[in-house]
Amino acid sequence: MTATRSWRSATAVQAGLIAMLVAAVGVGSYSHVAAESPTPTDADTGTVTTGASTGTGETTTTKPEAAPFTTADIGDCLTWNVADDGTISDFEKADCAADHRFEVSAREDLGTYPSSEFGPSAPAPNLTRQAQLREELCKTPTIDYLGGRYTPHGRYSIAPILPPASAWEAGDRTMLCGVQVTDDDGRTMTTRGRAAEQDQSRIFQPGECVSIDAAGAPRAVDCAEPHQLEITAVIDLKPIFPEITPTVADQDAFLKDACTQAARDHLGGDDPFYYSTLDSFWTAIDANAWTGGSNTVNCALFKANAEGGFATLEGAATGPFVIDGVPPEPQPERDPIRQ
Repeated sequence: MTATRSWRSATAVQAGLIAMLVAAVGVGSYSHVAAESPTPTDADTGTVTTGASTGTGETTTTKPEAAPFTTADIGDCLTWNVADDGTISDFEKADCAADHRFEVSAREDLGTYPSSEFGPSAPAPNLTRQAQLREELCKTPTIDYLGGRYTPHGRYSIAPILPPASAWEAGDRTMLCGVQVTDDDGRTMTTRGRAAEQDQSRIFQPGECVSIDAAGAPRAVDCAEPHQLEITAVIDLKPIFPEITPTVADQDAFLKDACTQAARDHLGGDDPFYYSTLDSFWTAIDANAWTGGSNTVNCALFKANAEGGFATLEGAATGPFVIDGVPPEPQPERDPIRQ
């Protein structure tokens, strides 16, 4: 299942500007959670025979059977603390209704997948192999676990958790699959509630400013820094379209007025919006993303430049700001619009 989120505008912006964002907005990132794996808990170990008996009655040596680094299973939520230097502590199960960083969707034994690849002397899989395991072992059971409510590149990402180095070296081949929310730098964030019950949209909060890099990927930045968007609202479209999957045209018809009003409210009225020279902008959700659980969109302020791209804003629009290095162009006086 694929999904596309696009940004829309109340003004006639060149198609290239929109196309750039269609491919980039909400782009997710694979997060290597194993780097944050904790020290395994103490547990008893057993023995396992590592060969066959000989005809003379001799047997091969035995080795300790490693205890799993966690007892977490499908449906459990996990949390941990991360120090400034990246050190992990207090890795433990958590109430899914409370703060947690990971929700388990599957539990795998890599010792059987295949045994020759992850045998007793095999090194832990590198990041490339982990990404492959995510697709091979985690993706399908996770989407099934979520009841199909999953939007690729949305708020949640599918990821594995592997044993820490010491547990792997001892023979533990447990791998947890699950979902997590990450920040712009790929660090796991705390969330509340089960993922299947949450909106899957990856959104920014009102007042945040968003920079769009050369590849078209959005990132929240300080409003004093160069940026292209200033978020004015978060709108849940599910109550607006409770019984249907709305087309982009359906969403546009509603959001054109809703986001214009959000811009007025954000700036303190129609006059400040008019004299800012900025325009309203919003995200839209395609059918696949809607059925995958994404129902929330952003409204924003932006300015198109002469080439049909984004002008660069510096400063929050609620105070002094510049557009491509200069203050907003003075506008002719006019009567305020009655609201």
